[in-house]
Amino acid sequence: MVADQAKRRWWPAVPLIALALWFMTREAPSPSDAPSASPGASEPGASRTAPAPSARPRASYDPADYARPVRAYAAEAGVSARLLMAILYNESYKPHDPKLERAWQRYKPEAAFGIANMHRAAFDATKRGRDFAHRRWEELPDDRGLAIEAAAWHLHDLAAQLPARRSGACTRDELLALGYNTGASNMLAFARGVTPGNQAQSYLDRLRNNWGKAGSAVAR
Repeated sequence: MVADQAKRRWWPAVPLIALALWFMTREAPSPSDAPSASPGASEPGASRTAPAPSARPRASYDPADYARPVRAYAAEAGVSARLLMAILYNESYKPHDPKLERAWQRYKPEAAFGIANMHRAAFDATKRGRDFAHRRWEELPDDRGLAIEAAAWHLHDLAAQLPARRSGACTRDELLALGYNTGASNMLAFARGVTPGNQAQSYLDRLRNNWGKAGSAVAR
């Protein structure tokens, strides 16, 4: 009886433990091909096209498969499609399967949702006054189109906060990516010339490594 009770207590934790082990043992993202230009360089204007209907997420995930909605939502939000795609590549380090995301969120309530890894507070602030204001953060794992749309408008809102005069080595797009990853207040500090810390620098390095791949994806 004691053994049966212990087994019942142990079994619900197995999926979470397996997922935690996956995160701990997964290799760090490998650098992609060298970028053809640094983030922030000029790119052809994206033509506005209707986003493809949101399909049920598959287990396998390649950000390049979502080039069409990336171009469309980036154009609507007035942000760089290449930047938005590069962020999707940066955020593709974990498995974007709805069941796994929700299992991890139950273990770590502050975890982010969706292929753009957006936190609840960021999503709720971004959706105000927008076409997706009626949508909920909990829908992000199941609707990749919504995740891309919200990320595009979040970048738009970050861009509105950037000062016209900036110092430091980061380009405008790099600062927006850092703002997406670390928050607006840190982005503004980096815009004043503050050196990014280790975590922010790691995110920036991955963005630069993904820049060429992102450009190729949105140019298709």
